[in-house]
Amino acid sequence: MQTWSLVSMCVLLGIVVRWGVSLNSYSGAGKPPMFGDYEAQRHWQEVTYNLPLQEWYFNTSDNDLNYWGLDYPPLTAYHSLVCAYVAKTINPEWVDLHKSRGYESPAHKLFMRATVLVADLLIYIPAVVLYCLYLTDGSTKKKVCTVFCFLLYPGLILIDYGHFQYNGVSLGFALWGILALGLGWDALGSLAFCLALNYKQMELYHALPFFCYLLGKSVKLGLMGRGLFLLARIAATVLVTFALCWLPFLSDPGNTMQVVRRIFPVARGLFEDKVANTWCSLNILIKIRSILSSDSQIYISCACTLLAVLPSCIRLLMKPTFWQFKLALVNSSLAFFLFSYQVHEKSILLAALPVCLLLNDLPFMVIWFLQASTFSMLPLFLKDGLLVPYAVTSLAFLFFSIYLLSALERCSEEELRLGAYRKLLFYLPKLDLAWIVRVKFYISVLAMAGLSVMTVALVPPTHLPDLFPVLVSSTAFLHFLGTFIYFNIVQFSEPPSRKSQKKND
Repeated sequence: MQTWSLVSMCVLLGIVVRWGVSLNSYSGAGKPPMFGDYEAQRHWQEVTYNLPLQEWYFNTSDNDLNYWGLDYPPLTAYHSLVCAYVAKTINPEWVDLHKSRGYESPAHKLFMRATVLVADLLIYIPAVVLYCLYLTDGSTKKKVCTVFCFLLYPGLILIDYGHFQYNGVSLGFALWGILALGLGWDALGSLAFCLALNYKQMELYHALPFFCYLLGKSVKLGLMGRGLFLLARIAATVLVTFALCWLPFLSDPGNTMQVVRRIFPVARGLFEDKVANTWCSLNILIKIRSILSSDSQIYISCACTLLAVLPSCIRLLMKPTFWQFKLALVNSSLAFFLFSYQVHEKSILLAALPVCLLLNDLPFMVIWFLQASTFSMLPLFLKDGLLVPYAVTSLAFLFFSIYLLSALERCSEEELRLGAYRKLLFYLPKLDLAWIVRVKFYISVLAMAGLSVMTVALVPPTHLPDLFPVLVSSTAFLHFLGTFIYFNIVQFSEPPSRKSQKKND
């Protein structure tokens, strides 16, 4: 009973932080003609409520696809429709066809913020709580602290409540899938992940680990016995879930293909804004988009992504344990972020979720990455007027997570899983790797803080107007690349022993 009281308090504090962030501005407020992501979400409610389903993804006189046309899978559209019915009941002007374009009012802002919070309360937050309570080791106090730090992660809060999106829905469904697989409910886990994939196509970042884990587990059980039955049950679950989500669009093949084209646009190019991935960082030295054709960019991006994710997935196939599954989720999502095509800065949230799953296992490295992931979106936060929420939530997360999870006390060579590094550096046996990592952490935090202040306080040279966004993205890229290498090495190391985990408790 006391455990649930403490968890309820953590959830309440998480809600307070979220609502506090939502009191600020939002993406595109008062900035015609597009108004920003807030208007995109409102506009989808307008479209899904007023137009027949067959027109949701098509360019018509009533649905200008150049003005925030729907470009997410059907489940997002259905969610918009549900929100639209509620909006219509409260105030029909909020979803009035054409006339509601760019609508802004305090009441509507309150409604939109409430829809994000309700979605979190129904999907994301319960999954976080159950995962931390049932699939992490340690004392009750440690599990409750993990819940609090998980819910306090600034990146997701600032994007969903400040910038304004519903990433908590797709990430929540993915987390329900992970939770179900961790508890041995493989079919339910498959169903939950299919819902995540049908809400946002970017969940493909997590798809290969789900596939490899379930396939590896089936092979281990025996494809002539229980394994075959498990594989058949999972396949049936996936097919039925996808069929139900896409059913209204399957009657006409042209309609189906139009949805697919909207979901996977390739005309936008290799990258757009200053993103902390390989291509954007490499573009500082080599103008890739000028040298390579669009098709070549797609092929190279695809090849690099597959090569980056392949070792982790093969390891998972050979050793389908839940520990390997969590690490593969991290490595797959980071590989996609670093090397895939048309990556957005907000896509780092897809790597942040599986990294959060390791808060209890590798708190020091996880906190470091989560701080860097929030920092990587600084230009976006500044554009949306979220400087104060960014500073407050980042500092609060850094302080509470380090204090509550004893991160600085849990950074010995053994606890940081640096044994494999020691083997790689066998010719330098006297190096104190744990001390080097801690020093790099302090330098990293100072660099992120310094660049944040410089970005706000200094005016860039006229001939380098993007100097600070480029410095932010390049610095974050180095963090992400280092994290990717680290977690790949950890995945190929031995899993943590129960003895070391008990010692940490």
